[in-house]
Amino acid sequence: MIKELKTLIAVAEEGTFAAAGNKIGLTQAAVSAQIQRLENELGLVLFDRVGRSAHLNHPGLTVLEQAKDIVERCRQLGMTPQASEGVKLINVGAITSIQRTLLPTVLAQFHQQHTHCRTRIFPGVSMALLDQVDSGELDLAVMIRPTFVVHSDLVWEALIEEPFVLIVPRSYDVNDWKIALKQCPFIRYDRTSFGGRQVDKLLQQLPFDLDEKCEVDEIGAIVKLVELGAGVAIVPQTEEHRIWPKSVKALKLGDHNIQREIGLVYKKHSLVDIDINGLIQLIKMSRELL
Repeated sequence: MIKELKTLIAVAEEGTFAAAGNKIGLTQAAVSAQIQRLENELGLVLFDRVGRSAHLNHPGLTVLEQAKDIVERCRQLGMTPQASEGVKLINVGAITSIQRTLLPTVLAQFHQQHTHCRTRIFPGVSMALLDQVDSGELDLAVMIRPTFVVHSDLVWEALIEEPFVLIVPRSYDVNDWKIALKQCPFIRYDRTSFGGRQVDKLLQQLPFDLDEKCEVDEIGAIVKLVELGAGVAIVPQTEEHRIWPKSVKALKLGDHNIQREIGLVYKKHSLVDIDINGLIQLIKMSRELL
């Protein structure tokens, strides 16, 4: 029944069966079937249906609040008891590089100011983090800006911009980025990530094929591969890599000034929560330190 309850919540948030289906990856017919199954199991009519429209009725609104509580309790299964005994839990998503640079300082300040709160950090790629914020599984996330406009219920706050460069082993006798790409083995930044899509778009403009050896999502792993002489790679110059290893050099991409934007995403209504808003403000202030 959990998936049916999650579907009910999605319908309530999105307003229609079709919009809910788009959000959770189901057809409108599948959403309708799940709601029908939920109504049958509960023995209740949850929606007033007029023509093609459907609106939550009074029993439906009551079940909606209960569904939110049940889904949240299921999400907390396995957590330590203190999470439900007067300690407020805030779920934060973050890409790997941010966990190592921005978050530690921010969280240290946050917990000094909000002693009744507990935070849980969820690692992930930006696409997954965005979906988790949108679904309510995360309260906020620090991630790469998506290549599309975020849902109207979400807020995007830009934090920092990181330029892309071509990194090559220092032992390679090459100083032109295009020549390096044409002559050397290539290590690709995972094209399913938002940053990797930017790189892929650039590469598609080149008039030659690449000698691609592997595709990796983790930037630190890509840098290590280049450091070991496995090839060259186009990656963002993150805060963690302001200074490259001694055996690596970075080449600018000429007129192709591409960069990835790191930012904060959260739901609009989160600002009314004093604790979540406090964490958001600390994260926004932290951009001055980067």
